[in-house]
Amino acid sequence: MLAKKRKFEKNIKSPKQMERHLKGIANHRRIEILFLIADNGGINVENISERLNCNMKTISGHILRLEQSGLIRKSYRGRAVIHELSPYGKILHRFLISFSKQ
Repeated sequence: MLAKKRKFEKNIKSPKQMERHLKGIANHRRIEILFLIADNGGINVENISERLNCNMKTISGHILRLEQSGLIRKSYRGRAVIHELSPYGKILHRFLISFSKQ
């Protein structure tokens, strides 16, 4: 028997869209980065790697995944690249806070 496809309203995310966001935080280091960016909006890769005591190349790769999943945004100020949470990143950050308290 074929499964029926669920029809979603305009403002409701499809399962594929939700998967993209959830895969973005499916790593302990990316969760740490998400929390660090939430606490220090406008932080750059160098500061993130120093605070987490991790290689800049590793952090850059994780940041790329977070950006591709739509959880953070990069903005350029002169030569500096700063990172902030996107609206979806803020939602998942609040979820992770409540989830960690359970």
